[in-house]
Amino acid sequence: MTATTDTFTDAVGGLGDTEWDGLADGRFYSSALWLRQCALDPGSVSGGLHVETPGGGRAAIPVAAVADEPNPPLQWHDLLAARGLPAPEPGGLLVGQRRGYLAHLLTGEGTDRTEAAAAVLDAVRALRSPLHEESKIARVAMYLTTEDVRALRAAGVRTAPVALTTDAWIEIPPGGYHAWLESLSAHRARRIRSEVRKFEKAGYKVEHRTLAESWQDVARLLARSLLRYGRTIDVAATAESFRKQGELAGSRAEVVLCSRPGEPPVGFCQYYRWGDTVYLRALGLDHDRLASAAEYFNITYYMAARLPGVRWVHAGTETAEGKALRGATLRPLWLLDLSEDSPLAGYGEEIREHNRALLARLRDSSPAISAALEYELWDPYC
Repeated sequence: MTATTDTFTDAVGGLGDTEWDGLADGRFYSSALWLRQCALDPGSVSGGLHVETPGGGRAAIPVAAVADEPNPPLQWHDLLAARGLPAPEPGGLLVGQRRGYLAHLLTGEGTDRTEAAAAVLDAVRALRSPLHEESKIARVAMYLTTEDVRALRAAGVRTAPVALTTDAWIEIPPGGYHAWLESLSAHRARRIRSEVRKFEKAGYKVEHRTLAESWQDVARLLARSLLRYGRTIDVAATAESFRKQGELAGSRAEVVLCSRPGEPPVGFCQYYRWGDTVYLRALGLDHDRLASAAEYFNITYYMAARLPGVRWVHAGTETAEGKALRGATLRPLWLLDLSEDSPLAGYGEEIREHNRALLARLRDSSPAISAALEYELWDPYC
C-alpha cells in the first residue's frame, strides 16, 4: 500500500478535482465540489486520503481533523454515549465528509474492494492529524453504507458497526413525475395529487434560481424555519456561508423559491442535480405566512420529481415517515470505529442489540416505514 503524504493539502488531498471525481464516480457527497464546500466551514481541517493498492488499484475517502465539532450529527462521542455504548474521545479524525451524512469508500475501476478497504484502513490508522499532537486519537467513520462496512470489516476492522439513522431514496421511473405517481399505491397517489392541488390553489409562484442569486432569502427563511423549533442562528453568518457556497458552486447549487405574487418568498429548497440524482440540501419556511397548502412537500419531493431526466431523489436522514409515504426506501447508515484500540472492541453483542432495537422501533413506528425499510441492508449487523 502506498499512501500520499499530502492528505490535508486541500479538500481532495492534492489529487486534483478531475482525478478525484473519477474515483467518486457520480457520488455527489464524495465529489470534489462538495468536499470543497465542506472545507469552507470553520472549526476542522478537511482533507482527502488516497492510496494505491498492492494490486495496482486506487482508493480514496474524505477525512477531516476534528477538534471541537459543533454539528451534533457528527459528535460521535455524544451519539455513542446516548446509546449506552463505550465512546472514543471527541477529538480526532472523522473518516467521511463533514456535511451530507453519506460517506463512501471510493475505488478505481477494477480495484478489488476488500483490497481497497485494507489499503485505506492502513492509511487511516497511520494518518497524523494537523490539529492533534498525539497519534493516539479517535479515527471514526460515520454515515457509511452497508456495502462499505462489509468491505472494511473484511479488511480487518474488528469493531461492530453502530446503526445511526435511515437514508431515504425516492426512485423516479423513466416516465418521470406521472410515472412516479403511477408507481405508488392509489392512496398515496391521491394524497400527492390533493397536496399539489392545494398548493396550486393557494396561488404560489415557484422560481428556480441559483444559490448565488438567492443566498439572502435562503438565510432569512432558514432562520425563520428554525425559530419555529426553538433554534436561533446568526443570520448574517449563515448568509455569508451560503454566499460563499453559491460563489464556489455557481450554477450547480440550485434553489427553488416559493412566494405569492408581489410578496417576499415564504419558502425555499436548496438542492444539487448530479447526474440523474437530485440531492435535497436545505429547506426553509416562514411558517407564519404559509397557507397550509403542503408547501414543504411541493417544493421538495414534488418539485424534484418534475425535473427532467431525474431518476433518483436523495432525501437524506430524519422524518422517515413523510419520505416513506412518498415512495422512499430507507437504507441504514453506520458508524464504524477504525481505531486499532477502539473502546468498542469486545462490545459486539451490545452493539447488535442496539441495532436490533433501532430497527424494531422503526419497523413498529408505522406501516409506511416498515414497508420502506431495506431489511437486507440491516440484517448483517442486527
